[in-house]
Amino acid sequence: MLGEEEDGESRAVGAAAFSVQAEEGDTRQRYEELCSSLNMDGRARCEAWLSYQNMKRNFTLEGNDLHWLARALYMACRKAVPTVSKGTAEGNYVSLTRILCCSEQSLIEFFNKMKKWEDMANLPAQFRERTERIERNFTISAVIFKKYKPIFQGIFRYPQDQPRQQRGRKQRRQPCTVTEVLQFCWVLFVHAKGNFPMISDDLVNYCHLLLCALDLVYGNALQCPNCKELLNPNFKVFLIVGLTEDFHNKDYKVSSDPPCIIEKLCSLYYGLALEAKGIKEHFWKPYIRKIFDKKLLKGKDENLTGFLDPGSFGDSFLSVQERWCFVLDYCLLLTPLNSSGRC
Repeated sequence: MLGEEEDGESRAVGAAAFSVQAEEGDTRQRYEELCSSLNMDGRARCEAWLSYQNMKRNFTLEGNDLHWLARALYMACRKAVPTVSKGTAEGNYVSLTRILCCSEQSLIEFFNKMKKWEDMANLPAQFRERTERIERNFTISAVIFKKYKPIFQGIFRYPQDQPRQQRGRKQRRQPCTVTEVLQFCWVLFVHAKGNFPMISDDLVNYCHLLLCALDLVYGNALQCPNCKELLNPNFKVFLIVGLTEDFHNKDYKVSSDPPCIIEKLCSLYYGLALEAKGIKEHFWKPYIRKIFDKKLLKGKDENLTGFLDPGSFGDSFLSVQERWCFVLDYCLLLTPLNSSGRC
């Protein structure tokens, strides 16, 4: 009897060990697939796995193992790496947005578990402060995005469930859709706010910067005959800026320069007109001229128009998407925050 009990215990231990090995093998396979989708370099890939294994030996990691591995990868990606010039660079430039998207986890989940990881790994204050700054900036952007959609839908027609256009080289001259304009305007704002450290962490200034983006895109839509159908005919600013009821007629001609509706937007959406105009003149317009000069936006640089025209929008849209779609705030366009919050 004793021998049978010992054999039973041995089999149970063996089965448990096999189960653990199988589970670890499955986790490793999923991890390697994640690294491949991120095109992760060998140094970061190996370092993150070893860090995860060490953490799992010493702590209980609740939840999806791949999500914890994503944190280990994020850590490994932020360490200094050697460069071609024999110097060092801060990280390997794999963005947090890509890590979130490829590991299929929510932003809130990432930040919550990142704090636990920082405590378990006893990370230095400098890294903790950086994470807090990213979370704080994203929280501000989330608040602004909730304001952005209703304002946009007041100016433009409501974005219907349109099939997403694939803008390859042959399709670039198609007229833009409302959904594309919504994305385009938001991405312009997101990158612009990252270029103005003087107004960072200020919700009011960011709201004014958003109104500047909407003012620019609205003015461009007025100038483009193909975009007239995108505008909301019930928008309260129409009559204020001198547009008549026959605006949507194909023979209607607008002025050569787009109107400024900053003051009217401020009155409608609780902005401070004087401050918003200052941001437009001293921050926003110089920034837009700069990206016109870099050919990221195509159109008429003398009055910052024309980038919504069919001949220009495709290239401009692809340029801003390719350059800035991995900014963390871009996730807000992909899924609303009141859903799962996944990227």
